Amino acid sequence: MQTTLSEQSRKLPRAEEAEKILRTCVHCGFCNATCPTYQLLGDELDGPRGRIYLIKQVLEGAPATAKTQLHLDRCLSCRNCETTCPSGVDYHNLFDIGRAVVDQAVPRPAGQRLLREGLRALAPNPNLFKSLLRIGATFRPLLPRSVVAKLPHDLPDPGERPAPRHARRVLMLEGCVQPGLSPNTNAATARVLDRLGISVIAAPQAGCCGALDYHLDAQAKGLERARQNIDAWWPHLENGAEAIVQTASGCGAFIKDYAHLLEGDPLYAAKAQRVSALALDLVQVLADEPLERVCAATDRKIAFHCPCTLQHAQKLGGAVEAVLTRLGFNLTAVPDSHLCCGSAGTYSLTQPELARQLRDNKLNALESGQPELIVTANIGCQSHLASAGRTQVRHWIELVDQSLGE
Repeated sequence: MQTTLSEQSRKLPRAEEAEKILRTCVHCGFCNATCPTYQLLGDELDGPRGRIYLIKQVLEGAPATAKTQLHLDRCLSCRNCETTCPSGVDYHNLFDIGRAVVDQAVPRPAGQRLLREGLRALAPNPNLFKSLLRIGATFRPLLPRSVVAKLPHDLPDPGERPAPRHARRVLMLEGCVQPGLSPNTNAATARVLDRLGISVIAAPQAGCCGALDYHLDAQAKGLERARQNIDAWWPHLENGAEAIVQTASGCGAFIKDYAHLLEGDPLYAAKAQRVSALALDLVQVLADEPLERVCAATDRKIAFHCPCTLQHAQKLGGAVEAVLTRLGFNLTAVPDSHLCCGSAGTYSLTQPELARQLRDNKLNALESGQPELIVTANIGCQSHLASAGRTQVRHWIELVDQSLGE
């Protein structure tokens, strides 16, 4: 696509990258065929091709408007379009560049600002988040239904977490909301890895991966969190930790992007490259391990929801399914498994109506095979799907951990 950036846009730090991506797009429209919001709304501007055109207009000097911002806000950043695109358009990086320009030019209404700033203050603080969850559970009968739906039900006891004792060691990102919404996930991961001779070591100074800030109008803060995590992990990596494991695929996708996002930082570029290279989703760690020796899987019917950040961002579609099938679990077929569930980080809170439609469509697909349980690989998807109050939803490692005991 022919592109001529405005003089102002050429001064942007990532102007050359944006122009290169725009020139890659041939406007074929294949991306619309797999875009969840285009399928729901049928508006060209609510599909990737239309959003690319909006960003192109703004970068070429057209004024950004509230309408521009709305169509960008409706994007899930699911990256389904990247999987579909025959030209290899790096949509998510162009989208991040364009969204930052639009958000700087178009002030948000007070309600939107309050919601976004509240999410940025609350979610990256695990202790505060867990405290508010406890308060919410106490006053559940008095809360609005929309809030009650987000509160977890019947959380399993996380049980013992083994102390480090093996020569093989990995770091693990504990996450922000996961310790409150699904406290058993990381404990189960530590137990499974321990049985395989791998110890999880702590890096207390590591915190939020930065994705939440980065995608809520605060890109500089998101990159600051990335640098803080690199500093926290670096001594352990220098001391022999072999990987940084993520149990939430959304966090993993962002950490694997540290190398690209910090490539222009002379102090962190090399470290970010190494961190991104050593950042592994849990399934990448377990795929080649002899799980069959320690697991006794049942043939109960399971449906697996593959998060967008696992299949489209990290290109690991089918990896978890292969591990679970190898272990003997009976996985049901899931129609349209490439489509987003509507969680998409904070999307279910910033775009609740669209998110509910996508969630219900996804649950219909997941439940079509009549599974006893739905498992997934990302806390956002897990919480969002569970909020419908239908089939129970867990992280897949909890299922593997349970089979250790059985």
